[in-house]
Formats: sequence, structure tokens, C-alpha cells
Amino acid sequence: MDDLRVAPGPGAPRGLTVPAAEFVEKFSRSSGPGGQHVNTADSRVQLSLDLGTTSALDDDQRARVLRNLAPRLSGTVLTVSAEEHRSQRRNREAARRRLAELLREAVAPPVPRRPTRPTRGSRRRRLEAKRQRSEVKTNRRRPNHD
Repeated sequence: MDDLRVAPGPGAPRGLTVPAAEFVEKFSRSSGPGGQHVNTADSRVQLSLDLGTTSALDDDQRARVLRNLAPRLSGTVLTVSAEEHRSQRRNREAARRRLAELLREAVAPPVPRRPTRPTRGSRRRRLEAKRQRSEVKTNRRRPNHD
């Protein structure tokens, strides 16, 4: 297996190269269609990478990736699986592509929000809705005995 090359993007202007020795690959039988082939071939691929110890990330990138991918992590290990193809080789390629895309998105710094003001029309619609709601509530009152 070759090193994983992550395309350049925000947060990694020269891209990333993850050494192949840092991956853990596990193979198992895939579910779904495939006939007798499914019962004999270990075509499902689980690709794991420990983000806490990988040499591909510097300290800032590591902190950002761990924060952005926190819901997907088990400790500091990111695991991606692929079983959509019948062949193990194609599933390995799909898992590597998926992992590279996850890392590329996670290493990008957050885009700051540009503060905006409500438009004149949205303010008018909000006030009109408040007036209508107030009228509905006013009409619920008991009538006066005048």
C-alpha cells in the first residue's frame, strides 16, 4: 500500500502525505448482494488512522482535525469503511478516497461569519406578523359589557 496523498486546500496549502505504515486495515465479509462470492471473499475494508499520533499533521492541524471530527472518533482513531464494490482492491481505494476527503475538510480553518443586518422587507414582515398575532390574542378576550 502506498502513502495517502491529500490534495491541497485551506489549512494544508501543500496538501498532506500520510505514511502507509500509520494505517491499520481490516478486512471482513461484506453484506448485501453478490451471491456465493460474498460468502467467500473478505471484500469489506475498514481503514483506521490514529490522528493523535500521525506524523502527517502539525500541532495546529491536529487540534483542528480532532475538534472537527470528534463525533466520528473513537479516542483519537478515525475509522472509515467501504463495502460498495465487490472487489477488495476497489473498496480499499474507496476507503482511502473517503479518508482523504474527510481529512481535507477537517483540516480547513472555520470560515468566519460575516455579520449582516436584516433587510427592510424582513423587518416590515416581522412587525406585521407581530401585529397580526397581537390582534388574534386581543380577539380572544371576553367582550366588554358596555
